[in-house]
Amino acid sequence: MVERAAAVEGLGVLDLNYPDHLVDADPSTLARQIRDCGLEISGLAMRYYSIPEMRLGAFTNPDPKVRQQAIDLTKRGVDAAVACGAPMMTLWLGQDGFDYAFQADYAKIWDMEIDGIRQIAAHNPDVQISIEYKPNEPRAYSLLPDAATTLLAVKEVGLTNVGVTLDMAHVLYADEQPAFAAALIAKHSKLLGIHLNDGYAKRDDGLMVGAVHSVQTIELLRQIKHDGYDGALYFDTFPDLTGLDPIKECEANIRTVRHMIDVVDKLDSHNGLKGAVERQDAVTSQGILQSAMLGN
Repeated sequence: MVERAAAVEGLGVLDLNYPDHLVDADPSTLARQIRDCGLEISGLAMRYYSIPEMRLGAFTNPDPKVRQQAIDLTKRGVDAAVACGAPMMTLWLGQDGFDYAFQADYAKIWDMEIDGIRQIAAHNPDVQISIEYKPNEPRAYSLLPDAATTLLAVKEVGLTNVGVTLDMAHVLYADEQPAFAAALIAKHSKLLGIHLNDGYAKRDDGLMVGAVHSVQTIELLRQIKHDGYDGALYFDTFPDLTGLDPIKECEANIRTVRHMIDVVDKLDSHNGLKGAVERQDAVTSQGILQSAMLGN
């Protein structure tokens, strides 16, 4: 898989899933093999879905033994990130939520979630812990479904090495404006990860970047540039669902993002855009945008 990824023109960085990609693998050895292929590692991402006992929750599981198993597994993931030389762990807590009314004590599972995140962040303060929110799936309701709720959780955790990962498709079907979500995160916490993809705002489609929401993606890229984001641009897309060549699909994403960054540069060099935005003059700003995207 690493060798195939190294064949993608323009790709420089990988994320690894834990424990999936490190089963029977020494983290430092794997990291060296990845770097020998000309790639870097930006961090690890926890995955709990392959563990049947955690279907009812990871940090919010009603069984104390299973909950502790999830916390211990995540701490080992943090240690693996350090061993990989990539001290960042992304937490997508998709198993933590509820499906029915009268299924959960909401205040209790909220406190369990906060305590779990705090334990992980305190395990190694030198590792960045980034929370990736998502409205639902696999649970009918995720406990951390949107930017505002996630920022509230980050505030309650109260540790400086905790931030947020923003996934474009998750933001869209949380009914959020991506650039607005990014601005809130930058104001109240820190943006630690960006997952670029696209969809029709009904589910996590994982389409190629800009396939549906090009304008919103460009605005997001401009927002994170202005907020000083300097991390990886990660493509969380699903070419395997319809048999697309993943190498060509990834290269298409890279080309698209490079074009979009060119548009952002054109927008920033236009003297009239800042004033139009300050006046909330949508007619003028849209004209400047269309000119940058499509030409005069």
